[in-house]
Amino acid sequence: MKVRLRPHAKTHKCIEIARIQIDVADPCLTVSTLAEAQYFMDAGFKDICWALPLAPCHIDSALDLSRQCPNFSVLLDHMDTFRALSQRAAARSIAIGVWLKVDCGYHRAGLQPADPHAIRLAAALQNSPWTRFEGLLAHGGHSYGARTLEERRQVAHEERDQTLAMAQILRQNDIVVPRVSIGSTPTLHSAEHLDGIDEIRPGNYIFYDRSQVSIGACSPDEIAVDVLSTVIGVYPERHTAIIDAGALAMSKDIGEGSADYGEVLDIHGQAIPGIRLMSLSQEHGKIIAESGVSLPPIHSKLRIRPNHSCLTAALFGEYHIHRQGEVIDIWRPVRGWTLEHGRQQSQ
Repeated sequence: MKVRLRPHAKTHKCIEIARIQIDVADPCLTVSTLAEAQYFMDAGFKDICWALPLAPCHIDSALDLSRQCPNFSVLLDHMDTFRALSQRAAARSIAIGVWLKVDCGYHRAGLQPADPHAIRLAAALQNSPWTRFEGLLAHGGHSYGARTLEERRQVAHEERDQTLAMAQILRQNDIVVPRVSIGSTPTLHSAEHLDGIDEIRPGNYIFYDRSQVSIGACSPDEIAVDVLSTVIGVYPERHTAIIDAGALAMSKDIGEGSADYGEVLDIHGQAIPGIRLMSLSQEHGKIIAESGVSLPPIHSKLRIRPNHSCLTAALFGEYHIHRQGEVIDIWRPVRGWTLEHGRQQSQ
């Protein structure tokens, strides 16, 4: 059985990168904001899932996108949200695709398979003339806490099996489940099989990061994004140096398995032993050198490998694409949250 790839664009938010990810014969994406949905829609993507539980304040914007693109879909896990959505959709005579969110063990959002509320909600989605039930959607985000291959496989099994368990319950109650969608980069890296799954939605794999290295989902040389910084202060008496990459360049995510804010590399991308990025303020990053290790010279360039590439990438307005040290292009991702942000940046 062929499993469809619906990559998550939240990591990069960039048209050029999305085009690298997709199957040109079956282009579809996952997004995390209305701005991303509008931006990619304007670029020609016609099958887009907004994989964030829908808030009532965004219903009209979601319906606008559904009118523009019939294969736009949203996510929910509450009957109150369904009622608000169906009322607005009926008032505007716009039907919209809806996924039911499954809690497969992450416990962030969604309904658990045995929850009777899931049957009632799925039946309501199926029977309403204003909602098109797309299927079940799950994300095994607790895989980021795994430390061994066996632990990652266990979460991958849980993500798949819990979602399929809900699908079976719904089908036993005469509810058609068109598709089962799962996926995170760690679980899909570790899954032994995808039997019963219709589509997968990894996102971070396009860049990877130190968190993925720490859980064994990739090797350090597979990380595809660094932050270029300059040493703007050197203080040998304190064994410290300052770079111009602070919290607004790196985020303050120490990630999984890390005690610092990014790995320090030289300009050629080689790790510098004994040098660590240990604290951040808004625009400053403080590097500390171990005893006997020389600090990088003032005004030298460093590359910082991020702990969490999704958060770090979201802090920049452009990517400098390089090959063997030469910048060959500049790509600009979408920023902001609203439809207006997406429209402005797609022009």
